[in-house]
Amino acid sequence: MANVARFRVVALVFCGLLLTAAHHTSKTETLMFEAAEVFMTSLNRVQRSYTLFDFDAQHRMDWHYFPEGGFTGIYGYVRNGVTFKDMDPRQKHLANALLASGLSGKGFSKAAQVMSLEEIIRIIEDDSTGHRDTERFHFTIFGKPSLEGTWGWRVEGHHLSLHYTIKDGKLVSSSPTFFGANPHEVAQGPHKGLRVLAKEEDMALGLLKALGPDQRKKAIFQDVAPEDIITMADTRAKMEGSPEGLAASKMNDKQYEMLLALIAEYANNTPGPVAAGRMKVARETSREQLFFAWAGKLDRPKPKAVPIGSRTTGNLEEKGNYYRIQAPSFLIEYDNTQNLSNHSHSVWRDFENDFGRDVLALHYRKYDHRMPEGPTYSAAR
Repeated sequence: MANVARFRVVALVFCGLLLTAAHHTSKTETLMFEAAEVFMTSLNRVQRSYTLFDFDAQHRMDWHYFPEGGFTGIYGYVRNGVTFKDMDPRQKHLANALLASGLSGKGFSKAAQVMSLEEIIRIIEDDSTGHRDTERFHFTIFGKPSLEGTWGWRVEGHHLSLHYTIKDGKLVSSSPTFFGANPHEVAQGPHKGLRVLAKEEDMALGLLKALGPDQRKKAIFQDVAPEDIITMADTRAKMEGSPEGLAASKMNDKQYEMLLALIAEYANNTPGPVAAGRMKVARETSREQLFFAWAGKLDRPKPKAVPIGSRTTGNLEEKGNYYRIQAPSFLIEYDNTQNLSNHSHSVWRDFENDFGRDVLALHYRKYDHRMPEGPTYSAAR
């Protein structure tokens, strides 16, 4: 089973690299349209019934990053969309092509590794129920894929949630963008030492340690990290009160460039043009309005091997850490507290334009359509 999982990761990465190379000669939106159209036509009647929905479907904005069923009691919904497990071999290749169209080579590799961690968890937890499964990742399409009109798509499963909205051949939103890792650092077995979100951790810690004592005191807004990212899977990303932490205006040029490099690590999971757009916004944000905030300890405990059959969730560790980068228009969050600080979550959110809400709201108001808001939920703590 492990060999099969390793082969699948290698195949996925190879597929992603080939497709990413096409970004140099084809627009991202064209790749998405072509990949979605071919994938959609490959589905049979039953698969289409739970994969294809109207763009205005209210559940387009329902999302999560917990395992199957782990969020239903809190958020009140389940995932839809065809999974790898539901697909024949050809459909799996087409699904991977669609996934790759929404990511850079780095992002596709990261997504493949996130999915492969499900097999590592399955072995550690000795799960035979199907709760941990590398093939339980859902593909959903909203509206008719086209270079005109409005449509969208998503890929979602445990620790991976990607969302795209296209209007008149233009990608108007690529968020929320969520990647998680359990284990954050593999502590046992043939993949010992693997960290899917290594740079997200190391670059942030490097920035924190590069700050002077007074700067660091300002950046650390509390000693104990929150149990999860603050915005969780809320339909709208909201941060109460004034931004906390250290403003970029209080950093020297080297520290500021370190902050921008950390932002780029998140932006560069997306295709080149999307990443460039995200970084343009980041660089044009006034330093007075760009904040880096940290909570928890500077270092996490070295991960220990988990006895086979043990849980890999819960077990909160006060030595965990959390950080966020907050601008007027976007938010990056990272948290590592579960499983004795060996279970990490990371996300890029747009405050107004997740799911294309901001751009599409203008369109709907102009043409007297109702913009679907979707339910609003409060983050569970």
